[in-house]
Amino acid sequence: MANVFEVLEKDHEEVKDMMTALETGAPSAREGERQSTPGRKHLVEQLITEESKHEAVEEQHFWPVVRELVPNGDELADEAIRQEQKAKFTLEDLIGYQPGELRYEQMLNDFIHEAREHIAFEEERVWPELRLVISPERSTELGAKLERAKRMAPTRPHPHTPPDPRLLKATGPLVGAADRLRDLVTGRARH
Repeated sequence: MANVFEVLEKDHEEVKDMMTALETGAPSAREGERQSTPGRKHLVEQLITEESKHEAVEEQHFWPVVRELVPNGDELADEAIRQEQKAKFTLEDLIGYQPGELRYEQMLNDFIHEAREHIAFEEERVWPELRLVISPERSTELGAKLERAKRMAPTRPHPHTPPDPRLLKATGPLVGAADRLRDLVTGRARH
């Protein structure tokens, strides 16, 4: 069974791979070959889905443990959640635009830059602190919670929902089910 760091690292690697693919396939007036607009849109939708699930389960389970165990956990969690909330607003706005539109490309580039900074913050500042204080058993238990929660997590950003773990644990599965239904109706789930 994977521990919390293995679960989060897998998510981070998946997101970084998608961002790299988007950067290397970015539209450019000088390029003769571009990533197709439908392919680019699909990849961004996939990125939004994975990021939405990842951030939701972190807010439900990971950040409360950081607050509980790490001496400066409140400060680290507050900073990370601030970054995540900003990203949710960007991803929500991104849904309303199309690949190739100037605003879409600007928002996507901003998101990628900020997401890389956020991932580095977690991996370089938060994880080392948590590794010092979390037991192997608790780390494995937390990894399992994240994996279970991700199956029912929202697939869209919800920046207006307060990042309160109790609220998110209570509403997350319902919001996730509503998101999946919406994805099915809009055709987003076929990808």
